Amino acid sequence: MADGTLAAPPFPERAPRARFAQAWAAHKRARRLQWLTGAVLLGALTAISAWLGEVNLALLWERLPRFGSYFGRMVPELAWATLGEDLAYWYWNGWQWLASLWQTVLIAIYATLFGAALAYVFSFLAARNLTPAPWVGVAARRTLELARTIPELVFAVLFVFAFGIGPLAGVLAIGLHSFGALGKLFGDVAENADPEPLRGVRATGAGWAQTMVYGATPQLAPDYLSYGLMRLEINVRAASILGFVGAGGIGQELYRAIKNFDHTDISAIALMLIAAVMLIDALCNWLRGRVIGRDGLRAL
Repeated sequence: MADGTLAAPPFPERAPRARFAQAWAAHKRARRLQWLTGAVLLGALTAISAWLGEVNLALLWERLPRFGSYFGRMVPELAWATLGEDLAYWYWNGWQWLASLWQTVLIAIYATLFGAALAYVFSFLAARNLTPAPWVGVAARRTLELARTIPELVFAVLFVFAFGIGPLAGVLAIGLHSFGALGKLFGDVAENADPEPLRGVRATGAGWAQTMVYGATPQLAPDYLSYGLMRLEINVRAASILGFVGAGGIGQELYRAIKNFDHTDISAIALMLIAAVMLIDALCNWLRGRVIGRDGLRAL
């Protein structure tokens, strides 16, 4: 201005702000409509699922006390004065159960090794960046999908029919399912492999198999080991269930106790299973620490 004072900046126009407010209000209405539509759809699907599953909330509330009383019958009578005798009576068949539990652990170990070995090979075939040919990758991925889609119990029934009652059926059933599950995990890890070591190995004239062994395996081994050990923990629990269909292990003892309504035997076997899983988890963590290193575990 002529007197040297600065003029105040003009106020922004009201029209753009009004348009923004209208657009924001329309956006909020659209978001609320989306949430409302999703909630109505979820409620409808839940109602349909409850109807198809014959869910009766009144019956559930009425029978819920039975659920608690069943667990009450599983608790043995223990007294401090006769604790040793009571524990001996509770674990009256402890050595037989321990032998069956060891068989369950062996089934899980052999099945995990069997599945992991197949998954190791198929992971390179299924990985899109490592497969030798596109059609090989498609065939490998479909094979893995088939193996992990069929439940272990279905595999176990088939193998019990083919090979008879015993641990072999459990090893094959869990091993095939582990092959499909681990193959998917291993394949996803392999697709993130660093290409530079692979180029270096190929530059020496190595073939595809040698490139996978010497170029890809060293950088992928820690992840493969972690997934394999995690699968071992899962397979211990799976092996205990497969005993219900005659696939060996502690599951057969547990099924016999359930069938005979030996409630304290059920709790004794269940506690042995829990202790075994906890011990295996501790051993797996120790092995991960030895291979990956404690710093690597803290980073994870």
